Amino acid sequence: MQSDLNRPLGQNNKSKSKATDKNKPANLFKWLAGFAVVAIIGGASFTAIHQDPIESKIETAAIDVEHTEVPTKSEPEQAPNEIAAVPENTEQIQPGIIDRQAGNSGGNIETVTTSDGLKITKVTPSDRDNDGAVLLDAPNQRGQDPHLAHLPDPKITEDTEFGRLPVYGQNGERAFDVYARPWSGARGTRIAIIVGGLGLSQTGSNYAINTLSEDITLGFAGNGNSLQRWMQSARRNGHEIILQVPFEPFDYPNNNPGRGTLVTANDPVSNLNLLHEAMGRITNYTGVGNFMGGRFLSDPESFEPIMHDIASRGILFFDDGTSSRSLAETFSKTFGIPFVAADLVLDATPQKAQVLKKLDDLERIAKRNGFAVGTASAFTDSVDAIAEWSNEAKARGIEIVGLSALATEPNTR
Repeated sequence: MQSDLNRPLGQNNKSKSKATDKNKPANLFKWLAGFAVVAIIGGASFTAIHQDPIESKIETAAIDVEHTEVPTKSEPEQAPNEIAAVPENTEQIQPGIIDRQAGNSGGNIETVTTSDGLKITKVTPSDRDNDGAVLLDAPNQRGQDPHLAHLPDPKITEDTEFGRLPVYGQNGERAFDVYARPWSGARGTRIAIIVGGLGLSQTGSNYAINTLSEDITLGFAGNGNSLQRWMQSARRNGHEIILQVPFEPFDYPNNNPGRGTLVTANDPVSNLNLLHEAMGRITNYTGVGNFMGGRFLSDPESFEPIMHDIASRGILFFDDGTSSRSLAETFSKTFGIPFVAADLVLDATPQKAQVLKKLDDLERIAKRNGFAVGTASAFTDSVDAIAEWSNEAKARGIEIVGLSALATEPNTR
């Protein structure tokens, strides 16, 4: 058969060429349609093979986020102070660290621990521009912001005819925790030292506040003077404080604690009024302690109503250890009051050399038992000895803590 390739250009079969020309628009349409189908199929195959795995995960995550249940408006809103639970799959965050991680529901989880210890976990969906939900996880923190330490916390304060008195907060907050001096939490050798009698002497109060290191607890006499002013100065300097209430000693009235003393001859209401008058003269204390009171603290009928009232106020009771017949520990266990007792009176002889010897004895007790509590008055020699010794003790690895750090808490509430 003769090949058309040997013919000159333009000399092919004319009839065939004309037929082809007539069908050219239809053939072109079919060709374009077929090409489009092939392109679509090929493009889909390429996408399936080469799809970006990151984009695939984002699409999957977006589906999970959209199917997450969201509380309806009919549900009660969370109270401002209520703490929302952090998802179980969220890793523990170390204090002071900003941690970002991918959430299992397609969101980004960012956890920040603030300067005051509050942990804020923010969950943001990865495919949205909104801020997401904010979850709060705050441990039971102790102590105030140092800038506010001289101010009473309104959550745990009630206004009464006697002044502002401590009470339990709506969510269980206590002055025992809020006004406490923070400590390391380590279980090494710990010592608490209480220097009391502040407010009885302007010179002695000023000297103690400005000489003693901030980890020494200060006791303010309930019948002292200018207590709010001294309290604010002490709290600004970082001290934990307690209120010393005057109670009747065995040799009363020859040995008289001063005005406002609670005595066994009074009826319970009169003694409660005297207690509240003392408590209302000052704020920001973690607890109350006895000033003298050997007779009163050993009399159950007189002492029980006092301890029952203290139990309702979220504060500790400190027994200065001067009465071996004191019922303070017994009532504290009964009513669920945080309790701590002194191991030694450091300045029965208020001379610096003698106080230093007592402090060495206190250190031996602490090393034997793990902790110890000493008490002294705001005499110049006592303050000088405690200031000198406490600095040396810290160098020996002893931690000086606030009184509340060594209180025992009965589980009766």
